[in-house]
Amino acid sequence: MNNFQKNKLIDHSFKILGMLFTFLGILILAILIYNIVKVGYTRINWTFLTSLPSRKPENAGIYTAIIGTLDLMLLTVLFAIPVGVGAGIYLEEYAKKSKLSSLLEINISNLAGVPSIIYGLLGLGVFVRFFNFGGSILSGSLTLSLLILPIIIVATREAIKAVPHSLKEASFALGASKWQTIKNVVLPSSFGGILTGIILSLSRAIGETAPLIVVGAMAYVPFVPQSIFDTFSVLPMQIFNWTTRPQQGFAIAAAGAIIVLLLITFVMNGIAVYFRNRWQKKLQ
Repeated sequence: MNNFQKNKLIDHSFKILGMLFTFLGILILAILIYNIVKVGYTRINWTFLTSLPSRKPENAGIYTAIIGTLDLMLLTVLFAIPVGVGAGIYLEEYAKKSKLSSLLEINISNLAGVPSIIYGLLGLGVFVRFFNFGGSILSGSLTLSLLILPIIIVATREAIKAVPHSLKEASFALGASKWQTIKNVVLPSSFGGILTGIILSLSRAIGETAPLIVVGAMAYVPFVPQSIFDTFSVLPMQIFNWTTRPQQGFAIAAAGAIIVLLLITFVMNGIAVYFRNRWQKKLQ
């Protein structure tokens, strides 16, 4: 067997192993989702979605957790997207290549892998205690914004890098300024990649529990927040609270809440894929 045949065999073997492990991961995920749906689908009804939390499992609902989750994600979007996208544009298009910029790029990439509990401790020290926001929706959203900022910045930079230089050069040749080129050429061409990065980062944020526990999110909130300075609960916190209860009814309620959280996550990812494909077709 010559080297070409050996390399071809190795390539074919790696392909088979890759498909096998991919199928195995999908199978495990499917079994997990099936078991959750099997247990929790009986609780999915309008009463469950619109009822307040209760110490009785048959009366417990997730209304306050859903509202808290939506409020938290809305504020996180308002804080993180402008800063993250703006920072990505600056670092890729305006920042001069130097040791300082290289160090900054490395630190941003490293921050994307920092455990979420560290961001929770940072949010506790800065937003909860220093700024005295307390365990409010504002503190939670600012903490999650810090958590996903590195992801948005990296995704924005990678999307901008994928824009062909010929498009930029054509814009400059027509007399456009740098900002006009970015606004009319670079951002529209990279919008699909930027949007995908944003939605994926929000999908991570919506399932985070550790940083919210640290900043003071409540597991039991019997009222709907009226302002950004009110205490709050979110679906991951509600699920965590119910899974620690000994009553079997709370385990079923937790499974129902997991289904709702999964549906929200799937919808967000579906929206990202839809807009990305639509934008790519529009560009083509």
